[in-house]
Amino acid sequence: MSLKLQKLPSFPGRPGPLLLIIMDGIGLAADSAGNAVTRAHTPCLDRLQQHCRLQTTLTAHGPAVGMPSWSDMGNSEVGHNALGAGRIVDQGASLVNKALASGELFRTDTWQEVAAAGKCGGTLHFIGLLSDGNVHSHIDHLFAMLRHAAAEGVQRIALHLLLDGRDVQPRSALGYLAKTESLLAELQQRYSCDVCIASGGGRMQVTMDRYNADWQIVARGWQAHVLGQARTFRSAEQAVETFYRERPSIIDQDLEAFVIVDSVGKPLAPIVDGDAVIFFNFRGDRAIEISRAFEEQEFHEFDRQRRPQVIYCGMMRYDGDLLIPKRYLVSPPLIQDTVSEYLCAAGLRSFAISETQKYGHVTYFWNGNRSGKVDAKLEEYVEIPSDRVPFNEKPQMQAAEITTATRELLKRGEFRFGRVNFANGDMVGHTGDFEAAVKAVEAVDRAVDLLEKEVAAMHGITLILADHGNCEKMFVESHGKRSIKTSHTLNPVPCFICDADYQGEYVMAQLGERGLGNVAATLLNLLGYEKPQAYEPSLLRFLTT
Repeated sequence: MSLKLQKLPSFPGRPGPLLLIIMDGIGLAADSAGNAVTRAHTPCLDRLQQHCRLQTTLTAHGPAVGMPSWSDMGNSEVGHNALGAGRIVDQGASLVNKALASGELFRTDTWQEVAAAGKCGGTLHFIGLLSDGNVHSHIDHLFAMLRHAAAEGVQRIALHLLLDGRDVQPRSALGYLAKTESLLAELQQRYSCDVCIASGGGRMQVTMDRYNADWQIVARGWQAHVLGQARTFRSAEQAVETFYRERPSIIDQDLEAFVIVDSVGKPLAPIVDGDAVIFFNFRGDRAIEISRAFEEQEFHEFDRQRRPQVIYCGMMRYDGDLLIPKRYLVSPPLIQDTVSEYLCAAGLRSFAISETQKYGHVTYFWNGNRSGKVDAKLEEYVEIPSDRVPFNEKPQMQAAEITTATRELLKRGEFRFGRVNFANGDMVGHTGDFEAAVKAVEAVDRAVDLLEKEVAAMHGITLILADHGNCEKMFVESHGKRSIKTSHTLNPVPCFICDADYQGEYVMAQLGERGLGNVAATLLNLLGYEKPQAYEPSLLRFLTT
């Protein structure tokens, strides 16, 4: 397929740059006491809602971003995939569902290898996020593999479970653990296999770091899962109940690491030579670092103390360029011909910028799950280091620093297109701290205001949107009781096209459904190019003169 772009006959683009601003986690919902967006002081967003002539809403969840059903929340990864790809592709959850339903997963050489280890004296270990949030993992995927492993004769199975409270209710771990223990009891009785929960901890404290933000999170996971070194308990339920009792305000994602021991205090199942390990999360960003710890012989991020000789695999390949991990059970989506590839083929210079927490989203995920640049001569990527403090303690995060760096990039006058992500609405929204989320939205509003005005002064265009909802719904009320909501939402997201030189050259197109997949074609149109044939329709219809 040729990547050659065709010029739009009726619109050459503006002389200034096109800037895409992604307000991560800032969705749309009716005003309520839990809506941090409407309760924030947002003069810029208010101005855009009242006066922007070209605005709409976009669907950012479910099948609109490649998820299995309309009850599935969107997330930053699938959102940026859709934004950069210009079309909808089946994502991790859908691909794993199909591989399990067809049985293809269990016919792979990788499954045969890991299962064989559990039949020949070793232990088959499962590490991953225990929830049905369907963002990083799904409990049903774990249960299907456990049933199959036990049925085909795997004798020793150990679970190392990361507790969620982020993509699901903040204190829901005990329910998921009860379901898991019930299944383990069933498997033990039916197949006489030795299966147990061996270790765990909250996802934001144990194992699931990303973008090299804090390797100590991975180190704590390694110590618990591999070395059997963490606070000890006789059961996972006892661990969670103890943590709840000791810190009444703590939520599942922040629970410390724990190890399950027998009656004499010996860890039940640390990972040792001859074992096999499946990391059962399907999403890549928080799976890469622990995969590196298992697979890399030369490793310097923390002291592993020992590296067991195991067969390690991921649910999917988490990085296609770096081939992490080497073994995997389900092939990830292959996303080719992204908007970045088209821009580079046309010789257009572009930049991408965010802080560490979302840097991979405007680069790796935007580029179709590929590391590195499409063309280093035409692209500039800027990462602003994130602070290593709880996000609700500094809700402004790095918004001001990102804004300053973006303005400097724009003033250089050499880029036709730029994309910037402000992580505040998502990362602070996940903490469940309403007042902090309000401050986060206000920080993003200030940043958007400065950048939109900067681009307008340069006779360019700014497209402002979000990749999914989050902080517009910070708690839910049921039967008169209020509970914190830390997960993403099913709400639509805003979309504003700010063009100070607009003279009616284009209007919003009449589309049956508008989603994130329509954005890439829109960007190319605003740069003066026709959309590629395979892309979803543009949000705009251009008028002939």
